[in-house]
Amino acid sequence: MVRSAQERVVARVREAEVVAAALSAGRNVVLEGPPGTGKTTLLRALASGTGVPLVLVEGNAELTPTRLVGHHDASRVLSEDYRPENFVPGPLTRAMTEGALLYVEEFNRVPEETMNVLLGVLSEREMHVPRFGRVPARPTFRLVAAMNPFDAVGTARITPALYDRSCRVAMGYQDEDAERAVVAAATGSPDTLVNRAVRAVRITRDHPELRIGSSVRGAIDTVLIATELAVVRGSTEVDERTGADAALAALTGKVTVSDGLTRPVEDVVSDIWRQAGEELGKP
Repeated sequence: MVRSAQERVVARVREAEVVAAALSAGRNVVLEGPPGTGKTTLLRALASGTGVPLVLVEGNAELTPTRLVGHHDASRVLSEDYRPENFVPGPLTRAMTEGALLYVEEFNRVPEETMNVLLGVLSEREMHVPRFGRVPARPTFRLVAAMNPFDAVGTARITPALYDRSCRVAMGYQDEDAERAVVAAATGSPDTLVNRAVRAVRITRDHPELRIGSSVRGAIDTVLIATELAVVRGSTEVDERTGADAALAALTGKVTVSDGLTRPVEDVVSDIWRQAGEELGKP
């Protein structure tokens, strides 16, 4: 299980080991960290390594209990009345009956009533669905809830009851060398461009004019856009103007400016791109 994760996720050995151990011990897991830190990739790799099915759910305000649990087919109900055969299982029901890992992304965007359904299942390892019956969870069923920090827009605080029924694993940003390896693997581009893009996104995370910085996806997008933009402009290399234009396209939508900032986000990103070059010894 851990070996499979090591092959797919850079510099996440400790997290892979802890999550694997928690799941093997029959525990549910909360993966907590900013976007782009490999939470989904890690879990996919662990599930693949064990052969346990993975049921993925995108958490958002539209994830109602009905969508999570399932519903009776309305057209069949009209002709057949409520019968177990016309019940359409939702992701929670499928995961419980298949003994799968139920992976809920953006868990702290899920409505409270939906979280309460999950908490009941975690406590009892079964649920009762009206007009369908009892749904027991197979022994390998687990919940893995992934969430971004609380201060992200649209997120809510998670009830202590969830933490009490789960084990929390924090996943912060990887170090600079690891992020370079991630970007290099994803783009296959020269080190100079990769290094500058990674340095730029790391600067965004501590910049005084930005409330939320970019994940490593910003560096990947910067490198990919810059490479293609150079071709469009008839060049074999990424020059300063091309790199700056690529950074603007890739990063301005991935960062959030601080409250009260008066100058455009484009100016901030342009300054960051220049700073990244200066720190790496570029003109």
